[in-house]
Amino acid sequence: MGSVVHLRPDAVARQRESEFTHVVGMLIALGSWGMMFGALFFIYLGLRAQTLSWPPPGLPPLPLRLPIVNTLVIIASSVTLTRALKVLRAGDRRRALALMGATAALGVAFVGLQLLLWRGLWLDGITTSTGTLGTVFYGLTVLHALHVGAGLLVLSYLLAAVWRQGSAHQLMRRAVSLRLCGMFWHFVGAVWILMFIGLFLL
Repeated sequence: MGSVVHLRPDAVARQRESEFTHVVGMLIALGSWGMMFGALFFIYLGLRAQTLSWPPPGLPPLPLRLPIVNTLVIIASSVTLTRALKVLRAGDRRRALALMGATAALGVAFVGLQLLLWRGLWLDGITTSTGTLGTVFYGLTVLHALHVGAGLLVLSYLLAAVWRQGSAHQLMRRAVSLRLCGMFWHFVGAVWILMFIGLFLL
């Protein structure tokens, strides 16, 4: 069962200072990734503005069912990861592991649904060689899925680390790492929501 974590005041101060430094570094990294996705999305909007009809003539409209499900999946994964961080900070390792595992499972489900989406669109004739729609759609969604995959790798590492380590100090260190992972994960989720609106709804 989990237990409340107690650290000495000096250890808590050092922990908070280290966490602040790492959070600032992550914010800078997220800013650079945000500019990258923003630039790609503005290119997409610019190309679309020059097109009289969307999707281009001869191509089917993009489906909504799988993207809607995937949006709900990635929102749910952010909720479970937020909860995992909270219970890990409280020292409840067992619940943290369960919630981190649920987040990882939802992340895998997201990627799996993306594969189904890509397969269906490819069979419908929307490929990377079908002009602006195919190029932009696959470029944005594949790049995003790669970021989800990177988040899954980090989350899997932390899941194994929390499984192995149970002391108060070790759990607090892992909580900092999980917070950073969560910042990245929530960023990826926010990017997907913007992409969902821009690609499938507008």
